[in-house]
Amino acid sequence: MLMRTDPFRELDRIAQQALGNAAGTWSRPAAMPMDAYRHGDEFVVEFDLPGVEAAAIELSVERNVLTVKAERHPTLRDEAVEMQVSERPLGVYSRQLFLGDTLDTDHIHADYQTGVLTLRIPVAERAKPRTISISVENDPGRREIDA
Repeated sequence: MLMRTDPFRELDRIAQQALGNAAGTWSRPAAMPMDAYRHGDEFVVEFDLPGVEAAAIELSVERNVLTVKAERHPTLRDEAVEMQVSERPLGVYSRQLFLGDTLDTDHIHADYQTGVLTLRIPVAERAKPRTISISVENDPGRREIDA
């Protein structure tokens, strides 16, 4: 359903966290954490985007590539504020998922609540289990047997 093709993405994320450089730029966005799972006839992906306004999130699908981009802006503060600790990362976040052909990308549903972006992607009808009927041609030499 979901294909991972970038083995170095997780290494970049860990390096950014270790070096304290979790903020991203438009040319080099930071990765956003996610969970992905199948629930019945839909595939669910949840992205953590704390402090990001819904208007700052962009979703797009091109062929079977889903792209999520978000930007966390700094909180507006008065000039008299003297920052003591600043650990909350700001900047641009991006994630691309390569979706399999078994998902219906025309009917993706997105919901954003309490800093979590949830995408629900239905499994395509052609990928769902189905029963196939078997037709039997009438064979003149074939006998019917009563059981």
